[in-house]
Amino acid sequence: MDLKQLEYFVRVAELGSFTRAAQALNIAQPALSRQVRLLEVELRQNLLVRNGRGATPTQAGQLLMEHGRGILHQVERAREEMGRVRSGLSGRVALGLPPSVARVLTVPITRAFRLKMPEAQLSISEGLSSAMQENLQNGRLDIAVLYNPSQAPGIEHTPLLREELLLVQPRPPGLQEDPPPPPVRLHDVAALPLIIPTRPNAIRMHVESEMAAIGCRPQIALEIDGVGAILDLVADGAGYAILSRNAVMRSVRPSAFSVRQVSEPALTIQLTTAISSLRPTTLTQQATLALITELAGQWLTPK
Repeated sequence: MDLKQLEYFVRVAELGSFTRAAQALNIAQPALSRQVRLLEVELRQNLLVRNGRGATPTQAGQLLMEHGRGILHQVERAREEMGRVRSGLSGRVALGLPPSVARVLTVPITRAFRLKMPEAQLSISEGLSSAMQENLQNGRLDIAVLYNPSQAPGIEHTPLLREELLLVQPRPPGLQEDPPPPPVRLHDVAALPLIIPTRPNAIRMHVESEMAAIGCRPQIALEIDGVGAILDLVADGAGYAILSRNAVMRSVRPSAFSVRQVSEPALTIQLTTAISSLRPTTLTQQATLALITELAGQWLTPK
């Protein structure tokens, strides 16, 4: 049994498709199919059921996938340990961040990662919490920071912090924020024209859930995906937004906005770190998780 064949098979089984696996592994699909077939011939077992929609592991394939993940992880750990002997933590970490968090944490995480783990590689991507959770399951991400994640098989969540959500409105000319504007009741927020992301954005879903709990629903003026675009429309007077303080403060023109706390109830949302419980974390991934926890406390907590 060849390690490369095992890696190819595990990736096909996880992604459920030879096409997607070939793209992820950056090899030609015929070559991938040939190597997986050679593995099946050697083991004298059909490992995958191939159909027009993709490939599904057989009972034997499911068993080999579970063993294969452990074997490949041990190989990666061995390489990592050898790298530590040579010069320190090594390997590659794929990290997913929500757009509003990425605006705040990308630079400090990248800087700290390079300083602490110069032999390792960090890949950062942005996405919705639901999509990133799926990418954790299929192995495209090692770590993700998620808003209000739903429970999913094979995913382990750890609370990171609770982030306050604020009502964002354009600041009238000459208005100063000292003292800041008074809080606004969530029931009153529901009557305002809101510029809000489309479902299944986690903040959108949380706002709707909290409003439903007090017997109201949001008045949606515009559905826009993208923090920058939402803030541009708020500044133009098209409506109001509900965002974190950091999303506003990290915008191009934070002085163009006034933010108000939401009360009765206060509007907060849970941020968590998430990893796959099916693939044990490497030492480099553990060090990255520790960095995320440390930097989130520094950069995402209101000063």
